[in-house]
Amino acid sequence: MQYLNIDHIPGKEIEVLGLVKGTVVQSKNIGRDFMAGMKTLVGGEIKGYTEMLTEAREIAIDRMRTEAEALGADAIINIRFSSSSLMQGAAEILAYGTAVKIK
Repeated sequence: MQYLNIDHIPGKEIEVLGLVKGTVVQSKNIGRDFMAGMKTLVGGEIKGYTEMLTEAREIAIDRMRTEAEALGADAIINIRFSSSSLMQGAAEILAYGTAVKIK
């Protein structure tokens, strides 16, 4: 499966199959939350949250890929990500794009 954030595949003719998406709501754990609170005192990257969001993006991509495969897609183009805070301590990550078949 190819993943592209452009609206075409260079040198290829494609058939659009439709929108595909993957979403996950991830919450932080108490250990990460405590360390994040400590980090805000001194500044710098909050690695626990970075790891949490990286994991969430991978889950969202995998779910999007599963939808694309069910449509018979060879690639997903025009991929975008969105994130939002649903409640204190939980974030939603959404991955979406256009499933296509290479002709």
